[in-house]
Amino acid sequence: MRLRQAEIILIIAAQCGLAATLAWGLAHEVAGRPAPVFAPSAAVGTIVAALGQRTRRTAELMLGVALGLLVSDVILRLIGFGAWQIGLVVALAIAVALLMTGHSGALVGQAGGTAVLIATLSPVQHNLEFARLIEAGSGAVVGLVVVALLLPIDPMRTLDRAAAPLVETLTSQLQEVAQALRQRDPDRAVRALDHLRGMDADVTRLHEALGGAEEVTTISPVRWKRRRDVERYQRGIQYMDRVALECREIARWAATSLQYDEPVPEELIAAVERLAETVRVLQREARKAGPLEQTRHGVLDVAGLVGQACRKGLRLYGNAMVIQLRTASSDLLRATGYETDTANRMVREAVNL
Repeated sequence: MRLRQAEIILIIAAQCGLAATLAWGLAHEVAGRPAPVFAPSAAVGTIVAALGQRTRRTAELMLGVALGLLVSDVILRLIGFGAWQIGLVVALAIAVALLMTGHSGALVGQAGGTAVLIATLSPVQHNLEFARLIEAGSGAVVGLVVVALLLPIDPMRTLDRAAAPLVETLTSQLQEVAQALRQRDPDRAVRALDHLRGMDADVTRLHEALGGAEEVTTISPVRWKRRRDVERYQRGIQYMDRVALECREIARWAATSLQYDEPVPEELIAAVERLAETVRVLQREARKAGPLEQTRHGVLDVAGLVGQACRKGLRLYGNAMVIQLRTASSDLLRATGYETDTANRMVREAVNL
């Protein structure tokens, strides 16, 4: 986990450093600005935006700057410069930004920041409005160029890093559920359930990474070849969200079954273990961007074991686990590319009841 975080930090830091250097050089050497503060600030602001939101951040940055310039220029021409005028200009710029756009932090911040700069520096530095607009625009463009052409992220590596914590939690805690069933330990099943309930942050990060991967395959020509792989990953993720919820339900019913001292066939325990293995296989096959045949075989193994457990006889909460295992099996097949009807039919046939 720490290695993955360190890699991400290094990539973003390198992007920010390169973008700030290029933005400052462009504004200073080409545009002739003696102290181009706005350009590198805009470049860095674009890059540090959340993955998948950099193009939107650039648009918000430009709109915020333009809005701040417009409000400050109009108001200052009418009321002049001074301490109370600065407060009024900033308040009006932020109010207009909020009324026009809602609660976009980047846009509102740029509108307020621009109003402050114009209101405080215009009396001593002329033509600051035009410089602010040009530098902000050029800096934002440089930031996008860096993330799109010079140092673009690898979308599949980004997705793999983001998926790893979710997959690790699912597989390890399903194994814990299986061991809890085998050892007749309800407390162990409850602990696994608690861990599975704590996956929301991992799911959120995975969706953010997906947004970043989609963004880079859209704006970066060197990553266009990965567009189809990212699209396939996107289709799979929507079903993995459901599988994560179904795994929680498996753990919940397992704990309840143990608390009520229901007998659990070994085949049902093996089905939970095989489901854990199959989730990990799916991640491995998705990483290689190849066929997902091993995942499909694993899913059908799960369904077959469920059928064997049912034929031995189950009680109420054991049957509830069966429902979730069958549903998770169907969703995993859909994650590999099968249509809903086909996936459901394949599971039914494998269960063979």
